[in-house]
Amino acid sequence: MLKEKLTDIAEKHLPDENHYLVDVVLSEKAGKKLVSVLVDGDQGVNIQTCADMSRAISEEVEAYEVIEDAYVLEVSSPGVDFPLKTMRQYRKNLNRDLLITLADGKEVLGTLLEVDESVVKLNAKEKAKGKSKKIVTKEVEIPFSEIIKSIVQVSFK
Repeated sequence: MLKEKLTDIAEKHLPDENHYLVDVVLSEKAGKKLVSVLVDGDQGVNIQTCADMSRAISEEVEAYEVIEDAYVLEVSSPGVDFPLKTMRQYRKNLNRDLLITLADGKEVLGTLLEVDESVVKLNAKEKAKGKSKKIVTKEVEIPFSEIIKSIVQVSFK
């Protein structure tokens, strides 16, 4: 219930249609409620957007007494190690490498080629069989129902 209220408030304070809410996470920090609002944008998110949203969300939470106890509000973009959560995030990361953890525990590393409502298509990278250290690629489709998490791989090339 609280998460839904905070999600509604956060979505109301997105600056424009190029920005979107990734998640609202509730936890505890030093005995206070911690509200983490994760926002992303088609061209990324800057610190001013986070500050403006934080101020607006905080004002509304206080005005309507949504949270009765002391709380800490953090508005930020998801870090590079934060799993992709929304279809929009997958689309934003087309042609980038992902490390996908599957429900059976296997991991698949590959370049994201396509995404739709039910599957992701990757150019998966695997070591060649035998003594060769060569990397081979093969196109694979993975249903979302089999994906536990997807992490964008940072390249320093």
